[in-house]
Amino acid sequence: MKKSICFIVFLSLLFSFPSYAHSIKTLRVTATAYNSVRAQTNHKPNLTAWGVRLKPGMKAVAISRDLLHKGLKKGSRIKIQGLTGEYTVLDKMHRRWRNKIDIYMGNDVKAARKWGKRTVTIHILN
Repeated sequence: MKKSICFIVFLSLLFSFPSYAHSIKTLRVTATAYNSVRAQTNHKPNLTAWGVRLKPGMKAVAISRDLLHKGLKKGSRIKIQGLTGEYTVLDKMHRRWRNKIDIYMGNDVKAARKWGKRTVTIHILN
């Protein structure tokens, strides 16, 4: 009797951990795009809130500050549904935004407008 109860507890723990880990590694967020132009930022459009200097061609994202409590931080690497490659968290957004990422698209304003606003799944790699 005791062995069967221990076995059941063991199995329930075994199958609950992977789903818990998966929920931390994957998030559904609103994704928009931004450029390093003064009209969208400030007088230092290439400088992030964390002091990182952005250059066109970098695969970078800004995150809403609430995502800092969901496993993302400066330097986190992510994959974004609908885009190829890995992106690095290098910027943070104003406090008013929630559950949102902003994808850096250099100076290509047309590409940012084409991206628009979407709901995507992101996978946290580290």
